[in-house]
Amino acid sequence: MPGLNGEGIGVLRICVFGAGAIGGYMAGLLAKSGADVSVVVRGAHLRAIQAEGLKVEIDGGIVHSHPRASDDPASLGVQDAVLVTVKAPSLPSVAATIAPLLGPDTPVAFINNGIPWWYFMGHGGAMDGTHLPLLDPGAGLWNAVGPHRTVGGIFWPASSVPAPGHVRMVSGAARGTVLGAPDGVTLPGMEAIAAAFTQAGLPVSISPTLRDLIWEKLAFNLSAGPMCVLTTTPVKDTHTEPALVETSRRLMAEANALIAAMGRKTSIDPERTIGINTHLGHRPSILQDLLAGRPMEIDALYSVPLDLARRLNVPMPTLEMLVGLIKVRARAAGLYGL
Repeated sequence: MPGLNGEGIGVLRICVFGAGAIGGYMAGLLAKSGADVSVVVRGAHLRAIQAEGLKVEIDGGIVHSHPRASDDPASLGVQDAVLVTVKAPSLPSVAATIAPLLGPDTPVAFINNGIPWWYFMGHGGAMDGTHLPLLDPGAGLWNAVGPHRTVGGIFWPASSVPAPGHVRMVSGAARGTVLGAPDGVTLPGMEAIAAAFTQAGLPVSISPTLRDLIWEKLAFNLSAGPMCVLTTTPVKDTHTEPALVETSRRLMAEANALIAAMGRKTSIDPERTIGINTHLGHRPSILQDLLAGRPMEIDALYSVPLDLARRLNVPMPTLEMLVGLIKVRARAAGLYGL
């Protein structure tokens, strides 16, 4: 397969499974760079891309491309690489339909928010191989993709979908994407994905300690995200009341305690984060989902960390209370647990 044989990346066949805010940004730039890009999308977004192509707005300019788009992975054929960028509630549908995209060695990079379904794959220690049924019911992805294909990823920038077929990069594009294998070993397929990103002008790096960065990003999300959901405001607006700034401090202290109990080498600086949040006008993706009436990533961002905290006897009363309120609101809107 081109790009996986050590002879240069050639024309890589890449499918982006879920070309929304994150995946659409990646798909647009990869397609413009010459990669053979296809996207799995649905609804109005699919119809817009099929009719008019994919538009990615960056710094006021538009990158316009025409990737193949379908709601049926079987119509796209075997790929050299797959990027899964759907939200966590959609992962079971990925498990059920991804097989036609996969060759024997096709790497599958899961670039998602929160704790990933594969977290304990290749983890080592007493929790090695632990499944997370809230994220991967019946171990569907574990069995469909498998450890030899799985690549983890985190995406730092903030982006949105202001209209079908139109993705907007909001901030942080320079920080880019970090990839890593669950067992920390760099795979040829992962290097091929990174090379394609570099050719497309997408900042990317490979880390042998991706789990540390997963917790770093999650802790940052917890610093304001739950309050954004409950107030339906951008991050900076949750820091206009002293009581909410103190709530942010408590959330970060709880997150840091859990990170330490998990044995990870990262932490979040509360005062530095508060300084960032005071000026951050972005609405977190989980709030975007609430406002758009889409299923919410409550389990990956909140429920699984709380479950891990209970296993390790780490109290997280502030997060637990806020998540309880979020679940009530999400269920009332028909966006969680129904």
